Amino acid sequence: MAAPAVTAGLSSAENMPEAAAETTEIPAEAQKRPQFGTRFLTDPRQVFQHNAWDNVEWSVEQEEAAQKKVQENSQPLPAEKQEEFDNRANEYWNDFYTIHENRFFKDRHWLFTEFPELAPQHKPARDAEENLLNGEDVPSTHTDTEFPGASASYRILEVGCGVGNTVFPILKTNNDPGLFVYCCDFSSTAVDLVKSNPEYDPSRCHAFVHDMSDTSAGYPIPDHSLDVIVLIFVLSALHPQKMQNSIDRLARLLKPGGVLLLRDYGRYDMAQLRFKKGRCLSENFYVRGDGTRVYFFTQDELHDLFSNAGLEKVQNMVDRRLQVNRGKQLTMYRVWVQCKYRKVLAPT
Repeated sequence: MAAPAVTAGLSSAENMPEAAAETTEIPAEAQKRPQFGTRFLTDPRQVFQHNAWDNVEWSVEQEEAAQKKVQENSQPLPAEKQEEFDNRANEYWNDFYTIHENRFFKDRHWLFTEFPELAPQHKPARDAEENLLNGEDVPSTHTDTEFPGASASYRILEVGCGVGNTVFPILKTNNDPGLFVYCCDFSSTAVDLVKSNPEYDPSRCHAFVHDMSDTSAGYPIPDHSLDVIVLIFVLSALHPQKMQNSIDRLARLLKPGGVLLLRDYGRYDMAQLRFKKGRCLSENFYVRGDGTRVYFFTQDELHDLFSNAGLEKVQNMVDRRLQVNRGKQLTMYRVWVQCKYRKVLAPT
């Protein structure tokens, strides 16, 4: 197939957090479909019959064209300019949420198809030995009353929660009385918007401001206490040099047997190919027009980050999707990476 089209008539992907483009293109019925969908393009002549096609394979020529495009715009900005974007990251994200509030993203109901761990859990009773194996009785320095959700039997943390487009669908869909959801964001403006949402219930959810790249900053949750950690289009916003320590810290929060779920931008996604010269910070790392930053991953890079943190692979897949603007007869190639990594069980 032809290389991804770059057209001025479309919204500039370099000027917005790409999670917005991703969520608007996945239909509501996605929550009912199998993982990654089943609409396959077998005849290129039929490309404009639908708005999107699933699991689209790239040709060698298309991959080479994407590599060339990235190389053409890979001259990094001066070090002082890069440092400015790093130091002002909080300011840029607060400005973003001040402008857009809760109108920019759509609720991610598709998550329950891709990550069933977020749906209600029906776990049989276990004996004490099995509870210990799964980390539920791992000693901690906190007592039962020292942290929010201490009495919960199933705990989920979303890092980079934004205005709650993942958290609120979880709370609405998962009616497990033992569920407690934590959510945090770098932006205090975003967290304020979560707390002001009428669906925010402090008895089931705790929102807080946190910079995941600051590994010296504590979480309001003891180590070995979480069943699930969710990272949806957030790790890519960190400086690449801060990613490993951030994942190491999160891994300590998981119970043995707990899982870390991630969906993020893949190498040569349409958004990466649209960045023009003067936007590159370092290899595959860019700054958007609003000052927010984004990195584009390979599967191997993510595997190394998680395995170095002591997590074992359950899933590491690329979701290549062809999105179509039928009115303008344009094709747009999206590349996302989806991962699921589990904390190794404690020895018996």
